[in-house]
This record gives sequence, structure tokens and C-alpha cells, in this order.
Amino acid sequence: MNHQQPTQDLRAYLAGSWAVERTLWDRASGTHGTFTGVVTYSETPDGGLLYREEGTMRWPTHSGPAFREYLLRPSGTPEAMDVFFPDGRPFHVMSFAKQANEDRHWCDPDDYKVNYVRDGQHAFSYTWDVHGPAKDLLLESHLRRQQ
Repeated sequence: MNHQQPTQDLRAYLAGSWAVERTLWDRASGTHGTFTGVVTYSETPDGGLLYREEGTMRWPTHSGPAFREYLLRPSGTPEAMDVFFPDGRPFHVMSFAKQANEDRHWCDPDDYKVNYVRDGQHAFSYTWDVHGPAKDLLLESHLRRQQ
């Protein structure tokens, strides 16, 4: 069910801990995997958020602990945040607002497309569709706020 609606203050909405379940599909090989864990959005002194994801990845070639981090900084509107890699390189824009909930990231030679959907006050999802000479991936993440 899609409860897509504007998020007036994305930073306030995201702050806190979220349970995450991700499915990974390598369409070229037919390989499937999962990631299950927790995403924490914690406030930073500059008004942004630190995204930290920790959990367990299950993939035919690797099963075990996995984590990643990103930095989110205020964008031109409170409905969006700019996402950066930990080293400060720009990644993409995150938003649930209509016409702004999709973005792209070019990582030569691969094209990453993301689509964010707010599934209510305590849940959202996003999908990465990745295409390139050696990549054909679909990564679907579902997050639910931890109480």
C-alpha cells in the first residue's frame, strides 16, 4: 500500500532507528540474497544525519556481518536531503516529495537509479536499479521504525 505524502521535515522523520530488510537480485546470474539489520540516523553537529547500517548479509559468495555509512546534509528544501559518501563525495538526493523521489548516481561505467516511497509514518522503502556492463542488480529495502 502506498501512502505517498509529503514529508515536511525529512531530517526529523528519519532521526532514530529503523529495522531494515533488503532483497538483492543479480538479474544477470539469477542470484538472490538478503540483508537484515538496523539503520540508525543520528544527528550531526552541522544539522545533518549520519546514516549507519549494520546487519547480516546473505549472498552465495558471502554470508556474515555487513555495514555501511553515509552522510545526509540539508538540501535546498526540508523535504529533501543530500546524501554523501563518507569521504564527502556526492551520492544522490533523498526525498519522498512527488517529482523528487527519484534520483540517479553515475559510477562509471554503472548507472544507479533510486526510487523512495514513504509507506506511512513509521515505514518507508527504496529501490536501487543498477545497470552497467557487468551489473544488472535490483536492491529493494524496506524500513520500519523501531519503537
